[in-house]
Amino acid sequence: MVHLRRCVDLAAEAVDAGDWPFGSLLADADGKVLAEDRNRESSTGDPTRHPEFELARWAATHLDPEERATATVYTSGEHCPMCAAAHGWVGLGRIVYASSSRQARDWKAEWGVPVTSPLSPLSIRDVVPGLEVAGPVPELAERVKELHLRFRRGIDAAG
Repeated sequence: MVHLRRCVDLAAEAVDAGDWPFGSLLADADGKVLAEDRNRESSTGDPTRHPEFELARWAATHLDPEERATATVYTSGEHCPMCAAAHGWVGLGRIVYASSSRQARDWKAEWGVPVTSPLSPLSIRDVVPGLEVAGPVPELAERVKELHLRFRRGIDAAG
């Protein structure tokens, strides 16, 4: 749970910087944190700057195939299809997430926010069949929901 809490903290850092509320970390088979990142999409103008995608890139460069296969990605929100594909192509191990893509879609509907993603809402298992995936974690998902709402309010205030 400590790794997921760190991911939610990274998501809060992302919101503070004007980015979507996502944070992720990569841990080895023993639970040692190897790398972490937060969303940098809005601040860079690059829609691929998701933390899960960055961790897949990092792993491809710094870990051998066995190390990647035994590593775990912890993340504040379930991987989008782009990040799930990167995860699968690099051969990373399991994924543990605090909140699901379904929850994020439901929150947006609750707030009357249109879905603007150009991607189909596929789950990680739809993109990478057979991958070990765990989540959501209800007590952390509520905090992630609050971060999404804070981010939305920032967008609405700026718009």
